Amino acid sequence: QVQLVESGGGLVQAGGSLRLSCAASGRTFSRYSMGWFRQAPGKEREFVAVVSRSGGSTRYADSVKGRFTVSRDNAKNTSYLQMNSLKPEDTAVYYCAAEHLFTTEAYDYDYWGQGTQVTVST
Repeated sequence: QVQLVESGGGLVQAGGSLRLSCAASGRTFSRYSMGWFRQAPGKEREFVAVVSRSGGSTRYADSVKGRFTVSRDNAKNTSYLQMNSLKPEDTAVYYCAAEHLFTTEAYDYDYWGQGTQVTVST
């Protein structure tokens, strides 16, 4: 099993950057793809990014391509979401999630963190 804890959220101005971290427990972190999702008030949870278990493959939602970078450091049991050129529409609660498969579907993910708030002001 995997337990996940997100951190790094906060308030930033449009155009700024944040790096979110997802710290995982357990000895099998490297066996899981790590996904990032977000949910804004009144909206459905949406896929943001995913990195494969080795870090060799990534996928991004069209809305964040070129601005966000997902990565992982298996030695530290941590996944990262580097968010640059932030826009007000990026405001949401961001969640990390773990799943054996390399997938963009929230339904497929087995483990979820508690979420961290990201607010981007104009």
